[in-house]
Amino acid sequence: MLGKSYLTKQASLLLEFARTTSDSHLSAKLISKAADLKSQADPLPDKDQGPKAPDVSPGKQTQS
Repeated sequence: MLGKSYLTKQASLLLEFARTTSDSHLSAKLISKAADLKSQADPLPDKDQGPKAPDVSPGKQTQS
């Protein structure tokens, strides 16, 4: 499952491309796709809540 930040970034990129093109039909399609991605991202939580990797658990730090 794709995360909210990924979908939001992709939507932003599509909007940026839509602003730069002179093809109005392409621009409309890009804006439509950006809206679809935004609607997919909205119900997702703001942060990835998946399991953490084993190496990020708190523990003793050793000095070299």
